[in-house]
Amino acid sequence: MFELNDKVALVTGSARGLGQAIALKLAEAGADLALCDLNAEWLEETAEKVKAMGRRAECYGVNVAEGESVTAGVKAIEKDFGKIDILVNNAGITKDGLLMRMSEDDWDAVLNVNLKGTFLCTKAVTRGMMKKRSGTIVNIASVIGLMGNAGQANYAASKGGVISFSKTVGKELASRNVRCNAVAPGFIRTAMTEALDEEVQNKMKELIPLNRFGEPEDVANVVLFLASDASAYVTGQVISTCGGMVM
Repeated sequence: MFELNDKVALVTGSARGLGQAIALKLAEAGADLALCDLNAEWLEETAEKVKAMGRRAECYGVNVAEGESVTAGVKAIEKDFGKIDILVNNAGITKDGLLMRMSEDDWDAVLNVNLKGTFLCTKAVTRGMMKKRSGTIVNIASVIGLMGNAGQANYAASKGGVISFSKTVGKELASRNVRCNAVAPGFIRTAMTEALDEEVQNKMKELIPLNRFGEPEDVANVVLFLASDASAYVTGQVISTCGGMVM
């Protein structure tokens, strides 16, 4: 049901963390991977793990916030692989701070990567997907885009934008059998959450009915569902993967 044999998946921000987990999950299901990050060398670890599964992996240095970089990267991928079946817009950054102290540069940086990057990558793959009348796009949003969070006005705005963008793309491309959905992770166990002291972690867990942080694989499993034919009748939706934080 979740097989991705003969599919080519492009995953942005796939050098480490959540992006790497998503790439490996798609490879496990049979997809070949076009791995994108700011620096192609950062992707070598992910590429080696994908190749160890018997799948093809190629690395591309792409700045998702720059149109020329995205266009060149997508053209190179389409030339190397012949097509792109799956796009996962995972690349993202944070530059947290209270609104009254937030600089214009920090606002622009987060919106440029998280929202503009999603727009640019989606636009770049759209023509090829529409031409072959198939494709699926999965955008990594956040529960912060649904509920907001003090000190993250830029991040919340960017992820809220990703959610609205996903719904619009789902409507625009449905007639060509191209689907677009969003995943909204909650608190996921990463190097950043592990670095927090125990008291802070416990307070965060109190907000989660399942009383634990999610694992990167929890999000990757939802991405796999949305990338596969198991979700063939799902488009324009947002799936919160947050242990019940948002209900």
